[in-house]
Amino acid sequence: MGSERQHYYGKHGTPQKYDPTFKGPIYHRGCTDIICCVFLLLAIVGYVAVGIIAWTHGDPRKVIYPTDSRGEFCGQKGTKNANKPYLFYFNIVKCASPLVLLEFQCPTPQICVEKCPDRYLTYLNAHKSQDFQYYKQFCVPGFQNTKGVAEVLRDGDCPAVLIPSKPLAQRCFPAIHAHKGVLMVGNETTYEDGHGSRKNITELVEGAKKANGVLEARQLAMRIFEDYTVSWYWIVIGLVIAMLMSLLFIVLLRFLAGIMVWVMIIMVILVLGYGIFHCYMEYVRLRGEAGSDISLVDLGFQTDLRVYLHLRQTWMAFMIILSILEAIIILLLIFLRKRILIAIALIKEASRAVGYVMCSLLYPLVTFFLLCLCIAYWASTAVFLSTSNEAIYKIFDGGTCQFAGKTCNPETFASSNESRLCPGAHCQFAFYGGESGYHRALLGLQIFNAFMFFWLANFVLALGQVTLAGAFASYYWALHKPDDLPAFPLFSAFGRALRYHTGSLAFGALILAIVQIIRVMLEYLDQRLKAAENKFAKFLMTCLKCCFWCLEKFIRFLNRNAYIMIAIYGTNFCTSARNAFFLLMRNIIRDPGFLFLHPPDQDRAGHSATPQLLLGPYTDGDHRLLPDCPWLLQCLRHVCGHVVPLLLGGPGEE
Repeated sequence: MGSERQHYYGKHGTPQKYDPTFKGPIYHRGCTDIICCVFLLLAIVGYVAVGIIAWTHGDPRKVIYPTDSRGEFCGQKGTKNANKPYLFYFNIVKCASPLVLLEFQCPTPQICVEKCPDRYLTYLNAHKSQDFQYYKQFCVPGFQNTKGVAEVLRDGDCPAVLIPSKPLAQRCFPAIHAHKGVLMVGNETTYEDGHGSRKNITELVEGAKKANGVLEARQLAMRIFEDYTVSWYWIVIGLVIAMLMSLLFIVLLRFLAGIMVWVMIIMVILVLGYGIFHCYMEYVRLRGEAGSDISLVDLGFQTDLRVYLHLRQTWMAFMIILSILEAIIILLLIFLRKRILIAIALIKEASRAVGYVMCSLLYPLVTFFLLCLCIAYWASTAVFLSTSNEAIYKIFDGGTCQFAGKTCNPETFASSNESRLCPGAHCQFAFYGGESGYHRALLGLQIFNAFMFFWLANFVLALGQVTLAGAFASYYWALHKPDDLPAFPLFSAFGRALRYHTGSLAFGALILAIVQIIRVMLEYLDQRLKAAENKFAKFLMTCLKCCFWCLEKFIRFLNRNAYIMIAIYGTNFCTSARNAFFLLMRNIIRDPGFLFLHPPDQDRAGHSATPQLLLGPYTDGDHRLLPDCPWLLQCLRHVCGHVVPLLLGGPGEE
């Protein structure tokens, strides 16, 4: 028997031996992972520097108010565009670029106009007709019809085509509507692009969608703010009631934990049983239908997964999988009854611990405040970086001018030396950006901004987890409760975490931030590859996204348990993560996470009802979910969730 235990522990590490002199979290400890702490401080200094530089160069008014290609605001009093409140895009199709969301600008010339176009016209048809006077108002200011059609379009003096548009947030967007399920602009399903070919309306949809993305976010934020100003007192009442219900839930948990666990286990068994029954009924229903007997091998890989639901073999496979899961759960219940009872006891003890350390229920508010600071700094820096770009103008010529491609200023180009030496040259809008080192590094700075947001946000969450773990550890090792509890266990744990383990928290947060920024970059690449027809590339991208999603979940789970070991024993991050992993492997069935299969959704169902019943008459259909309060119970579950893994790490764990 002893050899078997030694062999078992060889696989899953050596458990902590019982030490009767151990009195809880080690108070005499040293600093851990100092290098990571230094890196975090240097990164924060760099992050502040990036914010200062961005605030110096950026102008957030560009996000709120429309500006033309020369950087002048439309419709602002005291400017030459005071009577031109709307922004017109020469070629809105170019707004479909994913970079629009990073730069808040479309890579096409933009001018301020008095009103949006209301008819189809191409420059090719209008330049020698009575429609030219109407068309001319959508050309660059001061345009004179002295060039040929090809030169005008080449120099970007006028748009190649006008499309019926409607103003939205002071921007002109194509007046797209659906008629009998078909997208149309006016009475047309296609449009002439001004270069002799016709294109589909869907291209306009993509361009307008990207150009309008920022505007929709702004309008949504305004509507949310208006909703809160109208019904804020009902929201407060709902939050208070939800808090009281959650506290009652925590109190009752020590008495009803067994009932709750067994009810959820029975519910899982019943749900799986219904799934088996449903798969069988679908299998029977498809009997005799044409094409339903095709095998999965013959059908092969299909991008539209709904195709597989018309095959009997698919439902047979589902039925077999669910039956196996049902059998496994039933066998686990039969052979692991004692372990489940231990898990129930841990849940009861967790509720009792929260009752003794009531101040722990308020700590999530500190985490919430710090996260709000991180989000506010990241969002403001992102906006300032995105609005740092400037309109760049280049000299364009037929190819004979020696200054072709050189940067120019449209305001002074007519009197410049380049204009005199190259009479046929023009100073034309080229792109949004800049030619300084700062402008060339904007994309990298945006990535750094996002990375630092993930790092700091994860650090804040890690700080909360270590603090709560340290507070509950003080409760666990108190022999006579509450007499042996420290006066302020939560504040003591918070001080220890910052004083000794900032580096370890930064290390764990850094690992998680790297995975998260990779996921963001994969999402960006996925957006760029959406138009590609390469099925293998799409399949590979989907696999990568799935793998990194799983990796993030695993690292997040392991970090949480590593932070508990840090709070108790004061070891560095790697040692704590290793010990936590082996501890979980030795006690995998005792972890109530094995029993609570997605409890957040069940909590959300009950605790969302209170504010929704109160706010129903005072919120519109678009934002009914916003003044919701299940996050309160999530905070309480977050607090309780630190107690059970902590209890597993105590002396005599085996």
